[in-house]
Amino acid sequence: RCSCRASGGGLVQPGGSLRLSCAASGSIFGLNYMTWYRQTPGKQRELVARIDNGGRTNYADSVKGRFTISRDNDKNTAVLQMNSLKPEDTAVYYCNAVIWGVDYWGKGTLVTVSS
Repeated sequence: RCSCRASGGGLVQPGGSLRLSCAASGSIFGLNYMTWYRQTPGKQRELVARIDNGGRTNYADSVKGRFTISRDNDKNTAVLQMNSLKPEDTAVYYCNAVIWGVDYWGKGTLVTVSS
């Protein structure tokens, strides 16, 4: 069984930056996608950024050019670098790992963008 541990959330002013990290551990043979999602009250969870084990990425349109996802396959970690943050980026961010088609979720980490 795999577990995902997310870290790095917090409070930041508009225009600032934060870095989220996700570490996958346990039974991780076959780990493919690592993805960051986010969710705000009353809304569905949405994909923010995804990276596969070949380094291919995709992003939500709302974060393109501002967020960058990267991955260290040796350490089974994925990092989301968030720049030029906006108040609408405020959400609980969740880390997800897909292993042999099965989703594993970490606990959310709160990101608040406010002055």
